Amino acid sequence: MPDLMERPDGRTVTDLRPISFTPNVAPHATGSVLVSFGNTRVICAATVDENVPRWMKMQGVKGGWLTAEYSMLPYSTHDRKSRDISRGKLDGRSSEIQRLIGRSLRAVVDLKKIGQRTIWVDCDVLQADGGTRTASITGGMVAVAIALNKLMGEGKLKDFPIKKLVAAVSAGIYQGEAILDLNYPEDRDAAVDFNVVMTEDGQFVELQGSGEESTFSPAEMTAMLELAQKGIETLVTLQKEAIIAADQAGPADLDSLKDAFQ
Repeated sequence: MPDLMERPDGRTVTDLRPISFTPNVAPHATGSVLVSFGNTRVICAATVDENVPRWMKMQGVKGGWLTAEYSMLPYSTHDRKSRDISRGKLDGRSSEIQRLIGRSLRAVVDLKKIGQRTIWVDCDVLQADGGTRTASITGGMVAVAIALNKLMGEGKLKDFPIKKLVAAVSAGIYQGEAILDLNYPEDRDAAVDFNVVMTEDGQFVELQGSGEESTFSPAEMTAMLELAQKGIETLVTLQKEAIIAADQAGPADLDSLKDAFQ
């Protein structure tokens, strides 16, 4: 695959943006992480509620539940974004993204093993530069793993509920080339935009792809999926390192947060 094209930020077509995970940024959550995909930064926090939704009780559904909420903070974009509460409803994009996050994480968590509990995964975008949904899924997985590790350590779970890790990344066709992990200028100008959610063993959870006033060939789709798979392999390695590191780490201090924003 060609790797000679230089992108607006100097990356080659196969390069991810700099990725980092800063764990334990929300001390009142059961598990939390600040995930950075370049200039896209999202706080993902997993909170465990010792209860399940009413519909599960009424239907006699065994086990627990996992659900997600997603929001972009007003200052996360160049122009201030109004809060959903000021409009009186969740906008369609946010609703679609939080459903995607929930589906992606439930695909790899054995809900029967978490008991009669609900895991709430809150993804709050601090800074948006493209790929907020993929960063939220990738960071949300880390936050959930940290939370479940804590429950295991407290003796509240008998078996670890995560079957495998899941991560997500974008790919697209930009200036005629397949590229990985689009930032905002690339996302804005891309002819095709794809979001790929995949498990650590290479199984797809969800594909979201569309041409922007354009079409794309089977060969281009294959090229994007190959790039995404390689990117997700790297992301899973970084997720594992972050989950292990979080076990030894206390609450994030100001220096570690400052380093994440360099």
